[in-house]
Amino acid sequence: MQVSYTLLMSNPKDAEMEVSSVTRPSYKVYKRRFWGLAQLVLLNIVVSWDWLTFSAISGTAAEYFNVSESAINWMSTGYLFAFCVASPFVIWVLNKGGPKPAIIITATLLLVGNWLRYAGTKANGGIFGLAMFGQILIGLAQPFCLCAPTRYSDLWFSDKGRTSATAVASLANPLGAALGQLIDSEWASKPSDIPDMVLYISIIATVAAIPSFFLPAAPPTPPSASSDIPRTPLIPATRALLGTVEFWLIFIAFSIYVGFFNSVSSLLNQILEPHGFSETEAGIAGAILIVVGLVTAAIISPITDRYKHYLGSIRVLVPIVVVSYIGLIFAPSSPAGIAPSYVIMALIGASSFALLPVVLEYLVEITYPFSPEIGSTICWTGGQLLGACFILIQDALKDGASASPPFNMHRALIFSCVLCAVAAPFPVSLGLFGRVVTRRRLEIDRGVELQEAESTRQESGDGKKKDDSGSNFA
Repeated sequence: MQVSYTLLMSNPKDAEMEVSSVTRPSYKVYKRRFWGLAQLVLLNIVVSWDWLTFSAISGTAAEYFNVSESAINWMSTGYLFAFCVASPFVIWVLNKGGPKPAIIITATLLLVGNWLRYAGTKANGGIFGLAMFGQILIGLAQPFCLCAPTRYSDLWFSDKGRTSATAVASLANPLGAALGQLIDSEWASKPSDIPDMVLYISIIATVAAIPSFFLPAAPPTPPSASSDIPRTPLIPATRALLGTVEFWLIFIAFSIYVGFFNSVSSLLNQILEPHGFSETEAGIAGAILIVVGLVTAAIISPITDRYKHYLGSIRVLVPIVVVSYIGLIFAPSSPAGIAPSYVIMALIGASSFALLPVVLEYLVEITYPFSPEIGSTICWTGGQLLGACFILIQDALKDGASASPPFNMHRALIFSCVLCAVAAPFPVSLGLFGRVVTRRRLEIDRGVELQEAESTRQESGDGKKKDDSGSNFA
């Protein structure tokens, strides 16, 4: 393809020279990209499985360690707070080194954390503090692999596969949660089974972590035009991002919805148990949440890759999320038994999982040429921080022994419903009220802004450029 554009020479006279018949470079994707994607999937599965290891069997774990269920909740809460502590370093590692260093750090912390956790369950009949320390180390590992998918897909994939790649790697995290909900309750049906359960998970984590050290760092050549253009430096990009209205419209809803997904996943057994449902039934409900969500995302993500209808999907899926959380208030107490809870879990999973990769990729599109990990890591950190806060708040809202039924979480579910409804207008209002939101990265890849891309390449280190919505992008 032949194109013409003007370049400014950097000399005292600011002379211009016309460059014509420039051949646009060709770009290529490599099959080896799927090896790194598969490794991200494995790591995200294991770290999420580790997150809910004890929450999925909260009553059994509390009996084994001789602590309260609220103390067991801290196994999940501390994990989420550890995510927030690690996040600034995660942004720096992904920005400066790319996905591979982040993957290696994940694997290392995963190995150490899992075996310390096993020691904490095996030694002296169970040492809760040691098990908690191992859990926190795994929590420090999680952001390195959970925040990497947008960076990895941007580095290795073209616009024809980015959303699907981000979906596969990101949604592996809740798949791990589903495995934890289902399998852990089978492996630890009584307190004495817990050390063996943690041993099995530690062996799986070891097998999953080892390939991380042998992955290629980057493709030999860029997969697309947008990947070939230098990105805005980290500090100016972060400063400009935080001053952009569209980022906050996404961040607020993303953080709240991810936070409640984390909270409900952690407390699902305690939500259902007061109504006479077993840990196994709660595990099945958690698995339905994940499996239906994964199937839905597997359908929606390739369609989004093809048609790029990010904003339309957001405006359809967000109201479904809100309606699902309204239904969760009434499902556990339904006279129809466990079935309504299964249906609501399916709706929450389908809407939330389909929404997640669409929002993450849309955020990258509208904030280009910022590096993808900046916005995604900040959003994930907000979700994990609120998730930890929501677990504590919802646990505090649990009714007492005199309630009907005792220890029910009806008030906690009302709390989740109200906040989800309050958050809904923010992402739905994207592109309204006179603000134009442009899919900047896609336009570069399709050659719509080739001349502008060259300008960005020259100015990325020291200039600022105004986007169509009026926001400043460095």
